[in-house]
Amino acid sequence: MSNTIVIIGIGEMGGVFARAFLHAGYPVYPVVRDTDQHKVSKSMPAPKLVLICVGEEDLFAILHNLPTVWRDRAALMQNELLPRDWQRHQLLYPTVMSVWFEKKKGQDIKVILPSPICGPYAGLLQQVLAGLDIPSAIVEDEQRMLFELVRKNLYILVANICGLKVGGTVGELWSRHEALARQVAGEVFELQRALIQPHDLDREKLITAMLVAFNGDPEHACLGRAAKKRLQRAVEYADAYQFDVPTLRGILRQA
Repeated sequence: MSNTIVIIGIGEMGGVFARAFLHAGYPVYPVVRDTDQHKVSKSMPAPKLVLICVGEEDLFAILHNLPTVWRDRAALMQNELLPRDWQRHQLLYPTVMSVWFEKKKGQDIKVILPSPICGPYAGLLQQVLAGLDIPSAIVEDEQRMLFELVRKNLYILVANICGLKVGGTVGELWSRHEALARQVAGEVFELQRALIQPHDLDREKLITAMLVAFNGDPEHACLGRAAKKRLQRAVEYADAYQFDVPTLRGILRQA
């Protein structure tokens, strides 16, 4: 088997992973937006790993066109990721990572929490990230990994959506606007709960886990570039499932 790592999407996060693999001695083949994946897969049918680092808005198109020979080597690390997202594209057991570090242009890597990883290539990802002093944790149980994915979704959606209304940091959000944060968290939780059926998760445990992440970097800004799009997607899901989300709708009207 080739030791080459194919990385689809070489933005800030893709660049971190490329650096980690190169530092560990693995050759990296970058696939950018205009690259023909199928053409590359013919010359490289058996890479060590295919790591998909595009943003969540581009993920479905990438998975739809992912070459068959790469499908059992895929790893995903997007925000707002849930099992339904890869199952609809016939990925049976991809490696999945809930990323709790960030890399912004002109800034070094900032770690909030150890990043949980589940799947056949979890050990490989943990090994190479350790070379950059990025902590991670291997999760063996798929139900536990589902909890971790929803935890990250709750964190980013609550922070971003509340940020549209009050701005500030996640530490300020909970200390000054706890009632709003709880309202948004409750509505987001019900949407996530619908999207993971037939599985279910404990709401209060997830909110507690979200607060652990808030405390991991209380100065983290609530508002991000994708905040309004995330809110719009959440309201679209609410429409599809006929959920009453008055807090989300009110913030969207004012955004």
